[in-house]
Amino acid sequence: MEESEAVTQKETICTNDGDEASSQMSETGAASKAEGRWSRVKLFNKVMQTSLEKFIEQASFNTFAKAFRPLYKNNPLGMESVHKQFIEELRRSVQEDIHRLIEEGRLESKLKELDKLEIAAKNNPDPAWRPSGIPEQDLSSFLKPYYKKQEAYMRLELKKIQAENAALAQKVQAGRESIAQTEHRISATVDEWKASVTEFERLTSDLCSSDDSGVFDV
Repeated sequence: MEESEAVTQKETICTNDGDEASSQMSETGAASKAEGRWSRVKLFNKVMQTSLEKFIEQASFNTFAKAFRPLYKNNPLGMESVHKQFIEELRRSVQEDIHRLIEEGRLESKLKELDKLEIAAKNNPDPAWRPSGIPEQDLSSFLKPYYKKQEAYMRLELKKIQAENAALAQKVQAGRESIAQTEHRISATVDEWKASVTEFERLTSDLCSSDDSGVFDV
């Protein structure tokens, strides 16, 4: 009896452990499925791949052979090889175009941002916005925050411009003062030069007068 009870307990424990493991695996699988389901990037890639395959199906070998029936009759194997190369080149060209569009439009990052916004909206307990039925009120409630942001932005830009103008005015004033000082120094230099010339002329005149008087005394 004791051995049978021990065996029963072991089976119960194993069963519980198996249930817990299976429940954890199911939760992980559900999470991964939810992640795959809600990933717009994966969904977009899947849609593009499915569309590409359907597009390739339209260019089947039968359609290709009907379009080039004389060539197909003359060389079926060659036509099959040409069709295979055509499909490979078509697939590569379409995939490159899709990849280029994704890169130029930054589609992957934008789709990921949409996923984040959706998750944030689900975690937000506040109710989503709904129209009140009064267009004027709805328009006002939508535009008022926008115009307030614009007003705050314009005020900030105005302060920046005013600060730049004040700094520029200070520079202009400093430049004017520097020019005035330079003009004053130039004027003072010219006056000194004129005074030196006048003094030189006076000395020259005195020397000439003294020389003349000395000649007459002899």
